[in-house]
Amino acid sequence: MSRHTKSARASRLALIGAIAAGAMALSACTGSPAPEPTAGAGAPDPDASLSVGLVLEPTNLDIRHTSGAALEQILVDNIYEGLVTRTQDNEVEPRLAADYEVSSDGLTYTFTLNDGITFHDGTALTSADVVASYQTVKTDASVQGNAEFAGVATITAPDAKTVVITLTEPDQNFLFTLTGPAGLVFKSGDETDLKAAENGTGPFTLERWAKGSTITFARFDEYWGEKAGVAEVVFHYIPDFTAGVNAALDGTLDVLTAVDPNLVSQLEETGEFLTTTGRTTDKATLAFNNGKAPLDDVRVREALRLAIDHEGLVEAVGAGTTLYGPIPELDPGHEDLSDVAPYDPARAQQLLEEAGHEKLDLTLTIPSFYGTTVAQVLISDFAKVGVTLEVDRVEFATWLEDVYTNRDYDLSFVLHVEPRDFVNFANPDYYFGYDNAEVQELYARSQKELDAEKSAELLAQAARIVSEEHAADWLYNGETITALSPAVSGFPQDSINSRIDLAGVTEAAAG
Repeated sequence: MSRHTKSARASRLALIGAIAAGAMALSACTGSPAPEPTAGAGAPDPDASLSVGLVLEPTNLDIRHTSGAALEQILVDNIYEGLVTRTQDNEVEPRLAADYEVSSDGLTYTFTLNDGITFHDGTALTSADVVASYQTVKTDASVQGNAEFAGVATITAPDAKTVVITLTEPDQNFLFTLTGPAGLVFKSGDETDLKAAENGTGPFTLERWAKGSTITFARFDEYWGEKAGVAEVVFHYIPDFTAGVNAALDGTLDVLTAVDPNLVSQLEETGEFLTTTGRTTDKATLAFNNGKAPLDDVRVREALRLAIDHEGLVEAVGAGTTLYGPIPELDPGHEDLSDVAPYDPARAQQLLEEAGHEKLDLTLTIPSFYGTTVAQVLISDFAKVGVTLEVDRVEFATWLEDVYTNRDYDLSFVLHVEPRDFVNFANPDYYFGYDNAEVQELYARSQKELDAEKSAELLAQAARIVSEEHAADWLYNGETITALSPAVSGFPQDSINSRIDLAGVTEAAAG
């Protein structure tokens, strides 16, 4: 029996919303560990108001029924909490639960709640609220996480502080699922309009939402854990990167997330901002339509990958690391797969000739809110091997219809930001059109495997097959750049694009 006990409280995205949000909001971060306090920043001001610049504003605040990183980024851990959460290293740790136990057969999870937890309306949280929240996820197909709860058999509360969840079969990802929207706990029978209001248990409450401009959180002084370090957080939504930098420079912002790498120098040269570069699970994915000629020929797919100078592309983008497979560093099963598709345009040209495509015309369908850098690099690299690339920039709704739903495309580019999303390559119905029975079997085994290391080994095996069959190309693993006033300490650095845990952030008083 494994047992996990919480020592000190340290400060699954739904796919489509996450792609849209992650494409623009590369700043979503978790909360531990955080950067060290800035030298000379001064004593924290408990009455401080922290201004944070974000990119993508939510359409509503109902995280139970609305997908997307824009919601998870600000609501998870700040407004709403689950039994468990995850660290910046993507590791699961307790939150509302003081500790939890997993049975030796991997089927029974027993959680013990912390003392003194209340909702923002003052109602005490009990295990009955957890049971009601999770029963809703299990039975209501409109609720985020419903599919991930398919293997949940029962959810019970033996007493007011204990929750027991049993599964029909082991699920290596179940605890991780509980760190997302599916695992959030809501008041049983609550009639709060979650689209515009909230009633969570987190360290902040919703103060106001000026749609199209700002969302403001206030510290919840009755919070059950360690109180937030600032009195107020104001999220400023600024979708234009240059405008975001200008807002930082004119004093509107204390923190600017998702800084364009090309604009970093403007902030650093003033001496008024520090910058951090954080890890993410963003996979800049060049999707191949595996079910459509000529991409149904593995030689063509391999040739396209060999034609791409990945290191040059990362340099052009300005932030990121090379990634040659479907699993990034922060996820289980990651290994260096650079040996699979090294830059080799001569070999790429040879493969295309063998496949009967000395000259090839392809179309890249890309959502219009992306910049032009990636497309320009691909046009140049492909031209060197006889491939002419036409770029079709479309609205995201069109991308969803044509690419994601109808699979009417040759190549596509999006940032897949969700952690632990290798399942997409084990799903033949996914828009990649990739169908490999061995990969599907390895993935299924990995999820039923009780030992985390063995599970990761199975995932690594599957990922290598996916890369060796060139099911897609992974142009780079994104990094997120954040600019901070020297007065700000404890702001999260590494990003998994699903939360910015702000409870541990402080701001020094003006000198």
